[in-house]
Amino acid sequence: MAVANTRRGQPPRAWQRMLSGRRLDLLDPTPMDIEIEDIAHGLAFVARWNGQTQGDYPYSVAEHSLLVEDIFTRQNPGIAARWRLAALLHDAPEYVIGDMISPVKAAIGTAYGDLDQRLTAAIHLRFGLPAALPVAIKRAIKAADKVSAWLEAVQIAGFSPAEANKLFGLPAPTLVAALEIRLRPPVLVRADYTARHKALLELES
Repeated sequence: MAVANTRRGQPPRAWQRMLSGRRLDLLDPTPMDIEIEDIAHGLAFVARWNGQTQGDYPYSVAEHSLLVEDIFTRQNPGIAARWRLAALLHDAPEYVIGDMISPVKAAIGTAYGDLDQRLTAAIHLRFGLPAALPVAIKRAIKAADKVSAWLEAVQIAGFSPAEANKLFGLPAPTLVAALEIRLRPPVLVRADYTARHKALLELES
């Protein structure tokens, strides 16, 4: 990432050169600078839970996103592919701004949220979604996200079920019984994330 430079009257910069060659401005992102390969690569190497999880591989945001899309689809049978795509992309901004645990986000305040919101809008527009999701869809994705967080907390992050229940709510037993956290090499997760994105776009077209 470029370091902010205010010397000699130059305005501060906040952009990152992506592996695709795109130069993404974090403060003013545009859809034309968003590429799914960059998102998939970045998310596959960003660890959830600050890396404090069991296993030989970190549990990545890409793997989490695949699980959330699966849960969202199970909880909303027959939902349109475009909203399943939104579920897959729900944490996509973290490919450049990282995944901060909730206590850190609260300490930082609105700055992180503002960056996330701008990037989310650009990502959505890039892939044919509305910049801001309908409230009902956003809530449904959040519900799936909480189920995923409960599973992760209990299965790999060292939380007791009672602790997870207090933080994320008690999910439907039949739902969580059918799901299992997977820990895999980033290269495999990256490929699956890209493939799932392609499949959902094809379903939508």
